[in-house]
Amino acid sequence: MSEVLTRDDIEEEYKWSLESIYPDDEAWESDFEAVEGLIDEMGSFEGRVSESGDTLLDILQTRERLYRKLSMVVSFARMRWDEDTRRERYQALTSRSKRLSARAQSAASFVEPELQQLDPEILEDWLDTIDGLATYEHYLDDVMRQRPHTRSAEVEQLLADLSDVLGASGDIYSMFHNADLKFPTVEDTDGEPVEITQSNFTTLLKDPDRSFRHDVYDAYFDRWGEFRNTVATAFRHNLERERTLSQARDFDSARQMNLFGPNVPTVVYDRLVETVEGNLEVLHRHVELKRDVLGVDDLQMWDIYAPLASDDDPTVEYQDATHHVIDSLGLLGEDYQSRVATGIESRWVDVYENRGKRGGAYSGGTYDTQPFILMNYQDDISSMYTLAHELGHSLHSEFTSEEQPYVYSHYSIFIAEVASTVNEVLLTHHLLETVDDPTFQRHILDQALERYRGVLYRQTLFADFEQQAHRLAAEGEAITADQLDEVFFDLKSTYYEPAVLDDHIAMEWMRIPHFYRPFYVFQYSTGISAAVAIAKDIIERGEPAAQNYIEFLGLGSSQYPLDLLETAGVDMTTSAPIESAIDVYRERLDQFETAIEAESSR
Repeated sequence: MSEVLTRDDIEEEYKWSLESIYPDDEAWESDFEAVEGLIDEMGSFEGRVSESGDTLLDILQTRERLYRKLSMVVSFARMRWDEDTRRERYQALTSRSKRLSARAQSAASFVEPELQQLDPEILEDWLDTIDGLATYEHYLDDVMRQRPHTRSAEVEQLLADLSDVLGASGDIYSMFHNADLKFPTVEDTDGEPVEITQSNFTTLLKDPDRSFRHDVYDAYFDRWGEFRNTVATAFRHNLERERTLSQARDFDSARQMNLFGPNVPTVVYDRLVETVEGNLEVLHRHVELKRDVLGVDDLQMWDIYAPLASDDDPTVEYQDATHHVIDSLGLLGEDYQSRVATGIESRWVDVYENRGKRGGAYSGGTYDTQPFILMNYQDDISSMYTLAHELGHSLHSEFTSEEQPYVYSHYSIFIAEVASTVNEVLLTHHLLETVDDPTFQRHILDQALERYRGVLYRQTLFADFEQQAHRLAAEGEAITADQLDEVFFDLKSTYYEPAVLDDHIAMEWMRIPHFYRPFYVFQYSTGISAAVAIAKDIIERGEPAAQNYIEFLGLGSSQYPLDLLETAGVDMTTSAPIESAIDVYRERLDQFETAIEAESSR
């Protein structure tokens, strides 16, 4: 679409059907009041978890009724606001729903601490004798699993009271990164000033003009360099917080503590790093290919994001994108494919940008509603992939809601990106098999290659850096900007050996906000590895592999993440899924090189 329209100008078929949640705001207000009543009911149970098995069942079921209705109240208000963030009415409803959510969480906060005080034998007896309680067996196992690392009530209260203080390093970094840090402007090829921002930095590094890319790169990192000691201090306190908390909770390390939540053993982390760093020649080959295609003697760090497909991005209108996506998902079976087609037809998707609409994309909805997808579709390949990605999340949620009770209707971050990435991989496979246009294929291959470079390899580099930084802190080393620069530069030199590295790239660690969510980034790499392994299995074996995957989608969080992935045929404690993803990376490089050779021979 060539212009940004008002919401009223967009046809109804391209808007999501939020009226399926509440027909009007009055119905929303009615449920808001109902949630307030449930909050009071929930609060009346405090101190009674150990009373009896029947009481425990009442508590868990009351909490579910509260959270199910609350999620609809919160989601409706937020999505109405996201349609046009200028509308004060829905900004107010969103604010009210957030306050309501905080009250609900406070009212239910006693449940898990009180559960952990129960005698395990008593709980086991209740599970055997109270009808309906067995539904919660896995949930209760997960709560009780954390008992050894739960401190006394006094200590837990102290840690809760200190939560804002303990999170200060991340809050300070976020405020600095998002609000206070401003970058200079640089002149583009037409002599027009272009302001660099956090959001457009990598986009500007894709500009075809190499001198402009260089100017952007230098200006961006020069600005970061002015604050390197400040950022290093914030990061040092972040490391110290994790070290202190891990000791307080009797973990061997900060990494073990952070992986304990999703119940992921540290061997998964180590296997990822070992396998990726044992196959760096594939990334090196990609870097060399980029150097050759760009026609430069030395590939510099400001060239890394430059696309291999230099032609204008092909136009992909929304209707064409939906056909491509639906067709690509045929490998998952008729049921999956028809669900996607029906979802698109029944207005799951809010398609186009409009004035005031929230940017980006997401998949939303609740246990008791249809899925909803917010997009800002731009008639390009990237938007088509975003549609496939978000539909993966939506189908994951729909299968889970159908197959699982509410308590298992959510899934951990460790597996959250698997379903979305499976759809992307299947879309790439389909397009390469069915679209003959060489320019289109080159763009598809370039996008796929950048995904492997930017997610599988780049995030693993970050994971290795993060582990080294936390290890230094645990060993009592003085954490300085120079030391962090050195660790990061050494890793970057190893990963990008064929390129020329400069002093600026040593500071790249400063711009990664995910480091303030400790040991989070590795899940991007494990996620893409699991997804590619699953998609590859589906492509090669067909229906049996697809059925295993569909079963996985319906399990929600009823098992621990590694057990869930094993249902889909993936063992993340081994190197096999990571090697599978690397094999596909190699294959895409082969295909791109073949395309170049064919083009040069014409």
